[in-house]
Amino acid sequence: MKPILLDLPESFETARILIRVAKPGDGPAFNEAIVESLEHLRPWLAWTQEAPSLEHSEAVCRRAYTRYLLREDVMMFFFLKETGELVGGGGLHDIDWDFRRFEIGYWGRRKSCGRGLLSEAVRGVVDFARENLQPRRIFLTTDARNERSWRLAERIGFVLEGVLVAEKFDVAGEPRDTRIYRFPL
Repeated sequence: MKPILLDLPESFETARILIRVAKPGDGPAFNEAIVESLEHLRPWLAWTQEAPSLEHSEAVCRRAYTRYLLREDVMMFFFLKETGELVGGGGLHDIDWDFRRFEIGYWGRRKSCGRGLLSEAVRGVVDFARENLQPRRIFLTTDARNERSWRLAERIGFVLEGVLVAEKFDVAGEPRDTRIYRFPL
């Protein structure tokens, strides 16, 4: 079956989190979360080096929804069910439909960290992929210095496959070691 013909849910829930694809109109909430968390995210994510404009954030959400409809990428937001606040985001990227390989990415809003919300949401994304996409491989990569990220991966069941030494440049232009994790299927 062609990926564009897959019927996929646009949202699902965990105990505390509503997880849904990014949509038109999400720009303000996305912008607020990113601008508030820039210092926290900047060492790890190239797209957080400058504060985005509201217009830019809305455009990102609209492109993300288009890519979701085409099944090219699945950018998701994590909303706290209790308040509706955006606490982070992530999704399935670098999709290889022929092999059924999916890379998970994630980021957390600074003020929401430390409560297990991101771990719960990322595990929800893994479960979504397992239940809906028949994956052969679910994996993630992270800068070896980003201990919070790789500890989260290990906490929810990802297994370290190895570390690529000086694999690419980090956001500051320095060589970066990359930890590669897979989720056992």
